[in-house]
Amino acid sequence: MSPGTSIEIAAALTVLVGAGFGLPIPWAAWRLRQTGHLPTFIGLFPMYGGPLFPRVSHRTFTLVLLSFAAVCALDVLAGLALWRDDRDAAILVLALLPVEAAYWVAFALPIPPVIAVVRVALLAFGWRALA
Repeated sequence: MSPGTSIEIAAALTVLVGAGFGLPIPWAAWRLRQTGHLPTFIGLFPMYGGPLFPRVSHRTFTLVLLSFAAVCALDVLAGLALWRDDRDAAILVLALLPVEAAYWVAFALPIPPVIAVVRVALLAFGWRALA
């Protein structure tokens, strides 16, 4: 794999995580407001229903959800810029990881941390290909 390819894969994974976890948030917030319950992921478990949910009011939880949507949107934008081999975008992707990690813990999201490890490794491998 070339360094440029690793950057493209890291960019695609960044966009995938940002969009995949960010796009459902408005619907989840709406459902919480309408029903008092979080929607479930194909009937298996409540979406974004980690340890934060029972500890705060629905209003506060909705605000946290919406702030996570903003972070996810930044992730998507950073991923798109990273696709163009932008070193500043790579720095933004790395800077967002600790912020995202706080949300991953609050919402008990197990998949993004695994993908984050892969993204960091791909960025490290392809760093010299960045402009």
